[in-house]
Amino acid sequence: MNCEVKHALHCAVLVAWIVCFAYFCGVFTEPAEGTVPASPVASYGLVWTICLYLLRFTALLVLPQCLCNLCGLMMFNAFREKVQLKAAPLLSPFVCFRVVTKGNFPLLVKENIDTNMKKCFEAGMENFIFEVVTDKAINLPPNPRVREVVVPTAYRTKSGAKFKARALQYCLEDDVNILQPTDWIVHLDEETLLTTNAICGILNFCEDGTHQFGQGVITYANGDIVNWLTTLSDSFRVADDMGKLRFQFKLFHKPLFGWKGSYVVTQVEAERDVSYDHGMEGSIAEDCFFSMIAMKHGYSFDFIEGEMHEKSPFTMWDFLQQRKRWLQGILLTVHSSKIAICHKALLALSLYAWATMPLTSLQIFLCPLFPLPRFLLFDFLLSFVGAVNLYMYIFGVVKSFSHKYRNSFLRLGMYLAGALMTIPFNILIENAAVLVGMFGRKDQFYVVNKDIQTV
Repeated sequence: MNCEVKHALHCAVLVAWIVCFAYFCGVFTEPAEGTVPASPVASYGLVWTICLYLLRFTALLVLPQCLCNLCGLMMFNAFREKVQLKAAPLLSPFVCFRVVTKGNFPLLVKENIDTNMKKCFEAGMENFIFEVVTDKAINLPPNPRVREVVVPTAYRTKSGAKFKARALQYCLEDDVNILQPTDWIVHLDEETLLTTNAICGILNFCEDGTHQFGQGVITYANGDIVNWLTTLSDSFRVADDMGKLRFQFKLFHKPLFGWKGSYVVTQVEAERDVSYDHGMEGSIAEDCFFSMIAMKHGYSFDFIEGEMHEKSPFTMWDFLQQRKRWLQGILLTVHSSKIAICHKALLALSLYAWATMPLTSLQIFLCPLFPLPRFLLFDFLLSFVGAVNLYMYIFGVVKSFSHKYRNSFLRLGMYLAGALMTIPFNILIENAAVLVGMFGRKDQFYVVNKDIQTV
């Protein structure tokens, strides 16, 4: 089955799923007589009726994100398996693969640098270097293509930026930076592994040179899986990359909903102009804050074909702490006076949809207990949100585990069932992250362990 047929089948299944989900939710049928009060105010009282309707409307805060995910999944083919180079890699611009680490897992960094460098040579790259930026010296073996940058303990940014933002800013200082304005930087996490497709996608993006910033898809199910629960939960993020991330960059060339901190490709001159020096509010989710400032400066973004591989958190605690940090960082970004409402409006809606998740989750219990009169459009939109979010898990599994189920539909069925069974866990952990994040300290940067040898 070729990629075009797969995409057409996926689009048909997605539309059918949305319609069927709405039907089974009772959107198109009238409720049995006497099951829904004619006057909610008379039955529940004015205050409780207002609360019930507010909860329903709050559930639609995520609607713009769901619409963008739907458009991204349907408009762009996600099943093309090979990225073709548009020009000879020998003629490509100079690329610096930059890895930022605290230096706690030196062996992991060394092994991944070696693996990724071999992958670059396999793809035919010549104009590249790997740069490891660390708080503690790793003492990498001497190599003309590897540069180790140790951030001095005494180093302070002008605005007081901390954590990863501080390290990233140190690389941009005049006496540290060795790159030319027209060179390119590929930001990787400690555990990120390159693929030939990702390298080809990056070279095509840099060769084109139309946009200053780009990002592609990251999957989490390659190699040995340490924690199946967190890995299956992260299948949603894979679909999110193929959905709204691709849609916002392909159509608008803007990070309307922000972006991730890994598989980030930037032009040196543009990155130095935007900088990571934005104080404490830009230090928790430095990637998201950076994207908003870059959009404010008028820079453009594009989607990069090809995927990279990472690992999901190994423990439930790390998974919770990771989500908590993201929530807090995005909260600081949305509430920053440095970013205009017009630039962060959609990001704000997504944040508030996440922050009110404990309230909207209550509707699972409240809707059957306190039914409200039907309104076709409103009820369909609520079912649409649920249908799209459920489909994201299914699609994410199909993309993440494609290399594992190619010769077995039974395995695919098991992965899909597993992903659906993790949804209650995901809802629980996201709710916990909201509660801990909203009421906890917002000046901490939790580092997730991604070194499988320490587990």
